[in-house]
Amino acid sequence: MRDRANSFKHFASSFDRELENFLNSASKSTFSVPSIRSSGPPEIDFVKRLQPRLSEIRRAYSSPDFSRKVLEKWSPRPKIRIDLSAIKNAIVSDEEERDGVVGFDEGGRLRRGRRVRFKDFKWEWKGDGSGEEGQLRDWEPIRALKTRLRELEQKSSSSEIFESLKNSEFVEKVRSSLVSIYKDSTDSKEVPPLDVPELLAYFVKQSGPFLDQLGIRRDISEKVVENLSSKRNSQPLLGSIPAGESSIMESSSISDELDSRIASVLQSTGHHYDEGFWTDAPKYELSNGKRNVAIVTTASLPWMTGTAVNPLFRAAYLSKTANQNVTLLVPWLCRSDQELVYPNSLTFSSPEEQEAYIRQWIEERVGFKADFRISFYPGKFSKERRSIIPAGDTTKFIPSKVADIAILEEPEHLNWYHHGKRWTDKFNHVVGIVHTNYLEYIKREKNGAIQAFFVKHINNWVTRAYCNKVLRLSAATQDLPKSQVCNVHGVNPRFLKIGEKVAAERERGEQSFTKGAYFLGKMVWAKGYKELIDLLAKHKNDLDGFKLDVFGNGEDANEVQNVAKKLDLNLNFMKGKDHADDSFHGYKVFINPSVSDVLCTATAEALAMGKFVVCADHPSNEFFRSFPNCLTYKTPEDFVMKVKEAMASEPEPLTPEQIYNLSWEAATHRFIKYSELDRVLNNDPGNSKLDQTNGKIVPKSISIPNLANAIDGGLAFAHHCLTGNEFLRLCTGAIPGTRDYDKQHCKDLHLLPPQVQNPIYGW
Repeated sequence: MRDRANSFKHFASSFDRELENFLNSASKSTFSVPSIRSSGPPEIDFVKRLQPRLSEIRRAYSSPDFSRKVLEKWSPRPKIRIDLSAIKNAIVSDEEERDGVVGFDEGGRLRRGRRVRFKDFKWEWKGDGSGEEGQLRDWEPIRALKTRLRELEQKSSSSEIFESLKNSEFVEKVRSSLVSIYKDSTDSKEVPPLDVPELLAYFVKQSGPFLDQLGIRRDISEKVVENLSSKRNSQPLLGSIPAGESSIMESSSISDELDSRIASVLQSTGHHYDEGFWTDAPKYELSNGKRNVAIVTTASLPWMTGTAVNPLFRAAYLSKTANQNVTLLVPWLCRSDQELVYPNSLTFSSPEEQEAYIRQWIEERVGFKADFRISFYPGKFSKERRSIIPAGDTTKFIPSKVADIAILEEPEHLNWYHHGKRWTDKFNHVVGIVHTNYLEYIKREKNGAIQAFFVKHINNWVTRAYCNKVLRLSAATQDLPKSQVCNVHGVNPRFLKIGEKVAAERERGEQSFTKGAYFLGKMVWAKGYKELIDLLAKHKNDLDGFKLDVFGNGEDANEVQNVAKKLDLNLNFMKGKDHADDSFHGYKVFINPSVSDVLCTATAEALAMGKFVVCADHPSNEFFRSFPNCLTYKTPEDFVMKVKEAMASEPEPLTPEQIYNLSWEAATHRFIKYSELDRVLNNDPGNSKLDQTNGKIVPKSISIPNLANAIDGGLAFAHHCLTGNEFLRLCTGAIPGTRDYDKQHCKDLHLLPPQVQNPIYGW
């Protein structure tokens, strides 16, 4: 601004000189021009009188302080104005004294008189802002400019100046603009079309669910995809993607490379894939800041089975975090079925009575108030299968307004005869937890191999159609689609307290274990009794003097006892008890030869109580191998050696880390992690795999039409059609009349007939 003010001064001086030259040239012309020094008209005298005042104005505005005053007079939203008030006032005052008229030509200039210079005019910056009229205010940008100039003058060297410019926001914006321009230019490169090997490889990859149903193993399908992809070894998949992407994709697998390739091609065509052919948008919407979790299981207390106890603990510990609302949905049996299933002739006349029993049982064991809801769905007991089969559409017993996350305990069991809405259509996320190795049980029956073949494929069918994620407690279970092996079960806190008590007694030098070995389990041949009798009968002489107490009740109790008596085995049979009963505290060794279990709860409980465990080297015991008190055997001879070792030594106390790994807190943490529930609960839309193409994020699930989802939907539709036919249901072993619940269920649960859209008990 100082430079601008000086330029105006120079311009005024040059204008002065030009005006003087003009007058001098006019005096030399042939025209008659009166001299201003001679007496003449009144106008000339007026100019003479005006001369002193113009000189004063010129001296005032030509001073060195002119520029400083101009800068100080700047104000916000300025307008430049030339102030002619001094000249005007001088002219008016003079004319008032003489009552004369000043003449101007058409250009607005004085016809005659003293030379008026441009630099004599006063000009100021005046603001239009609020305040008094005409008030002069300082302009903040000028102050900031002065401050920055002073800072610049204080810089010690040019390097500091360039460093500040390098780190300035302006330079960063310029750099980002250039980068975006470069990206746009690279993104505009044409993506090569897919070739035949790529199309075949992608088709085989997406046909995995269908091939799996046909019995073709996954590793074979993956090998075919790898071979098809390797056809481009001379020009690999990465080479077919535009330059710059290969470095990003080098660490990816062939499957991911193929997905990225398909995604980039589809994106270059403008294709946008929204959702699957068979899928419906979930109706649930987050309203109160909490998610809703529904745990659906196939058994309920007082039936002391794994699928009744473990889901109950899971509901209690999930609700303990207070991050989600939890509902436990258990089967309700009519009085006739209760008498067949529940021990000690215990029955309930109403769901409210059974709910009170369940709550009292769980709160006595966890030590805190379990804040979750318990609801019931109709079920019937199958004597042949020794299990409870759902009656009707189980999904109806969870209202749509809270249908958010579903946890299906034994998903294959729940969906064998399921005829209703697809779980993944009603819920946002469905997790299946496999508890039972059904194939192992079925193989022991008549024509077991043929039955196991069909059950294997039916299990694949229903879990793929109705689950988003499947967790297997151990590798002893069937390898199901979308599955992962992880132990998500914990130990009743009562057993951990018993273990702490035993450790304290041993520290005081007291003897904790006064008894030998025992076995606990439901007395059916498939629960390890066959293996136990075979081992003891084969090595009766090697284990001379070894006595084993056996606790259990079951359908095969009489037969098992008769066989043991016939072989003259040193077994002492007693009725089944709760494993936490005081009578078990004094035993030092727990024997478990079962290979049909998926994850033996009794084994975990025995370890928690600080006992030795002798068990088979089997996938079902993989989780327990890390504990020093777990002794596994591979051969019958090894079994004898491990039993003698356990009987002759003392078990080691559990470390705090080992105690935590056995707890339900750790099990709940593992479940949330491996079921992807943490992502769902945090509202992370991470369903889609993200990939980078040319530095640009490509959501694969949006760009790639997922053939697997279409196959899953087709399988669900086919299953729905087949289970709707009563004849086909009966042919596959369903209980008659289980497609819908019966009149007794309507009476017990206060339901309207199944043909009517009815209110649900407990909601």
